[in-house]
Amino acid sequence: MAKNAPNNLTATVRTETGKGASRRARRAGKVPAVLYGHGTDPQHLELDGRDFAAVLRHAGTNAVLTLDIEGTEQLALTRALDIHPIRRSITHADLLVVRRGEKVNVEVNVVVEGDAVPGTLVTQELNTIEVEADVQSIPENITVSVEGAEVNTQFTAGAIELPSGVTLVTDPDSLVVNVVAAPTAEDLEAEGTTEEPAAESAAAAEEGDSAEAAPAEESE
Repeated sequence: MAKNAPNNLTATVRTETGKGASRRARRAGKVPAVLYGHGTDPQHLELDGRDFAAVLRHAGTNAVLTLDIEGTEQLALTRALDIHPIRRSITHADLLVVRRGEKVNVEVNVVVEGDAVPGTLVTQELNTIEVEADVQSIPENITVSVEGAEVNTQFTAGAIELPSGVTLVTDPDSLVVNVVAAPTAEDLEAEGTTEEPAAESAAAAEEGDSAEAAPAEESE
């Protein structure tokens, strides 16, 4: 389950909005954020970048945040994050207002553990599944054990054991993990030999196109 630590964060109300104000906030080590939900007007906030990142690393993105908004306590969930493509820092956050005892739909990571029988290949078809859970009992992840699984074993969303109080939202027939026969050396060799003629045909086609185009250049 998501840790029940307070995950306290101090938030300040942003008096300026727009790209320029957001850039200034980020330069000051802050994360611009918007808080919305339960029919409330959206609030534009700033969070301390290091503190926010530390909470997410420790408790996960589904952790319930306890925001201190200029003296007012508000529970929230992280709904979406914008990440800088190079620095990997958080550049913006969408936060959802939640209340104690409320149930919410969240995407939870699927973790595959264990070893299938020798000669198999385990493929993970879904990295997350959607579940409904109490805001203070959201699983950090859902574990699928493939220990001893045979070839052609399939784990659908509906077959995964969920913690008490957590219900599945994802289509129960959705394939999450698939155990197939691992390719043999002969299979890989055969695949390589079929690719070579295809490459030769493509090269020949390119040469043919070049030969056809040459007279057109001479006629100009």
